[in-house]
Amino acid sequence: MAQRRPFSHLKATDRKQIADLADKIKDCLKPDDEIVKNPQAYYDQVIEIDLDTLEPYINGPYSPDKAWRLSDFAEAVQKNGYPEKLSVALIGSCTNSSYEDIERATSIAKQALKHGLKAKCPLTITPGSEQVRATIQRDGQLEALEAIGGLVLANACGPCIGQWKRHDVAFGENNSILTSYNRNFSGRNDANPGTHSFVASPEIVIAFSLSGHLGFNPMKDTLTNDKGQVVKLQPPHGEELPKNGFDPGESGYIAPAADGSRVQIAVNPSSTRLQILEPFKPWNGKDLTGLRVLAKIEGKCTTDHISPAGQWLKFRGHLDNISDNMFIGAANSFRQEIGRGVNQQTDQIEPFSKVARDYKEAGIGWVVIGDENYGEGSSREHAAMEPRHLGGEAIIVKSFARIHETNLKKQGMLALTFADPADYDKIREDDTVSILGLKNFAPGVPLTLEISHADGKKESIKLNHTYNEGQIAWFKGGGALNCLRK
Repeated sequence: MAQRRPFSHLKATDRKQIADLADKIKDCLKPDDEIVKNPQAYYDQVIEIDLDTLEPYINGPYSPDKAWRLSDFAEAVQKNGYPEKLSVALIGSCTNSSYEDIERATSIAKQALKHGLKAKCPLTITPGSEQVRATIQRDGQLEALEAIGGLVLANACGPCIGQWKRHDVAFGENNSILTSYNRNFSGRNDANPGTHSFVASPEIVIAFSLSGHLGFNPMKDTLTNDKGQVVKLQPPHGEELPKNGFDPGESGYIAPAADGSRVQIAVNPSSTRLQILEPFKPWNGKDLTGLRVLAKIEGKCTTDHISPAGQWLKFRGHLDNISDNMFIGAANSFRQEIGRGVNQQTDQIEPFSKVARDYKEAGIGWVVIGDENYGEGSSREHAAMEPRHLGGEAIIVKSFARIHETNLKKQGMLALTFADPADYDKIREDDTVSILGLKNFAPGVPLTLEISHADGKKESIKLNHTYNEGQIAWFKGGGALNCLRK
């Protein structure tokens, strides 16, 4: 196996200056010799992996955490009743679409062409960038992928966040798709809860597309072409970097006006897809009192549960309209409802976004209670902007996914965690809560949640946070953007 040149990818992508700086401290970018010789003395747990025993994995459905060894996958499909027919195979997006990824996928496609095989199901390719698209078009990989039946989509997120139109299945119809994306939560790829989305490497996706079903194991199974010839796929291979360098493709950059003082942004007030953003209001200097519990969410709550993409993306430039999808996929811990809860103003069960709007109109702030790793998934801003826009004051959870926690802070929303995760169980549907201690809001200093139950009893619990001084300024100023505008 050829040894990779130090920082070769940085140099190949016009970042030689960074590569040169890294090269000067390369000895600091590797483990110390004493740690390599005796890792048990420095780590709580040491995991040894025998590379000779590794095999490809397929993850899913509905979570990238659920993993199956390729040799076990066919049995898992049968045992769990997953649809065996592969409806669509998809590679690309921002993940797993490097030059080497596409090279390895193409090596399988070229084998297929040599032996007269084509994809047995729809196959899509979404280049991860214009540079990758232009380079793989120049070097022939796109041609090979198209020759086996691949459809090349735009350089964008694409089907990874539901930016495509499916015509092959009805809404709710059970089906299976296989992607090389990094997310496969329920409904993420096509807004269809019946879609079982599995994740694998690009070369595995291409191999499965040639069979058209999930019972296929390319490590040992064979395929038969139209002439009745039996074909066994060989392991994939691919160059890490293009021999002729990267082709940057079309820039698409439009320079701003030299003098922007006279530039005006005109948006039709009746537009349903564009809306001028209004700054969020700064903190009023007081504790937050009399807040309602909009939702107590149980289990996994990703940014797809908070603000799904798909059909909603047409409203991504209109904050008020896209906010109608807020928490549409969140599981209500108080009742067997998804995306709906009780409106304490009317006692009606309604979508969370509708309840939030009613509270906002009545001048009532609200909080959301969440479980572990709240906000995992894509780092989409709308999942933090929508609760802020609809009158939310705080998200209080057992633990946060790091990026979403930061996004909430940037919008001026309080992102707080239970000091004792068991306090999650103390929150009731008809509680009124107050967040106290904000006048002394400081790094490392906990806040207090005062809970007023409907039966007249009160409880006080401690809330932790990870705010630094700058992030506290965002909260006080009504959001990071307000602070930047000053």
